[in-house]
Amino acid sequence: MAKIIASPSRYIQGKGELKNIRTHVEKLGTKWFILTSPSGKKRVEPAIGQSLSGSECTAVYEDFNGECCDSEIGRITEVYQRSGCDVVIGIGGGKIHDTAKAVAHGVGAPVVIVPTIASTDAPCSALSVIYTDDGVFDRYLFLPASPNIVLVDTDIVAAAPARLLISGMGDALATYFEARACRDSDAGNCVGGKTTLAAMQLARLCYDTLLADGFQAALAVENHVCTKAVEKVIEANTYLSGIGFESGGLAGAHAIHNGLTAIEQTHKLYHGEKVAFGTLVQLVLEDAAIEELEEVLDFCMSVGLPTTLADLGIEQVEPEKIMEVARLACADTDTLHNMPFEVNADMVYAAIMGADALGKAYKDE
Repeated sequence: MAKIIASPSRYIQGKGELKNIRTHVEKLGTKWFILTSPSGKKRVEPAIGQSLSGSECTAVYEDFNGECCDSEIGRITEVYQRSGCDVVIGIGGGKIHDTAKAVAHGVGAPVVIVPTIASTDAPCSALSVIYTDDGVFDRYLFLPASPNIVLVDTDIVAAAPARLLISGMGDALATYFEARACRDSDAGNCVGGKTTLAAMQLARLCYDTLLADGFQAALAVENHVCTKAVEKVIEANTYLSGIGFESGGLAGAHAIHNGLTAIEQTHKLYHGEKVAFGTLVQLVLEDAAIEELEEVLDFCMSVGLPTTLADLGIEQVEPEKIMEVARLACADTDTLHNMPFEVNADMVYAAIMGADALGKAYKDE
């Protein structure tokens, strides 16, 4: 199997860059179908309107209903087909991005992703995570190409609640460890190939950037400013993690996240918050060196990412429910089987409980 790395055709990041969106997107189409939330529309419409002023480009906005599921993808596809538009633009968070990518793929249109938060690594990937209408993980939809353009206005991203940037750090935290596991097991990545040297280096740079700048970035956004540390972490959360996970591969951390969606109490948590705990579970499953575990625990606690089941909202631990998480994580179609050793539900159950115990012990120190 060949080694393959994938990326958006163009990644653009800068302060106030949304005001320049027309110069980037008009090459793809002039009739824009913009999928966003009502609150997202309020945040971005003035800048987009300013960019469109005096041009031949027009925009049609459509409200996102909140879940990246088959029914919502189908609904939006029908609206798009009636709109007469020629390019799909997804503006918002990860579920909007994934829905926009799925719709664009279905109708054969170019797609532009504009994150208003840096809470996941979804923007750059050729992948949509599909959930049920009730928010339970269903499947991965692998797409033939990454987005045509990813445009990040760091002023907008930095103005979002700090918890969202921190959640993105949780998602990005898994990138290096999952890519490492896939490399060690010689597993395939998310684009039908094997891990490249470039993907591994981007994944490692992602981790190193979080350790170097994550705490400073969290403090900055909590105080509503965009510093150089924030700019670096936005790039790590969005681009380095996006390329690193897709071209490096997924393994235990995201499978644990998918299993956790079976517990209703976790639905109020963001994707990256659950992935952060999944990273600890993967490291326990691997019997990682205590120095590495402590480094990850230190980082999570410094920025406020979950390190225990209680942090995920699971105050009363019921063994049968944790076993359900373990079984779902071990589904034949999930990525836990990319680990460099055979894994079963009993092992995952033990690793979840072990990670929880480590988190509790670390908090008590």
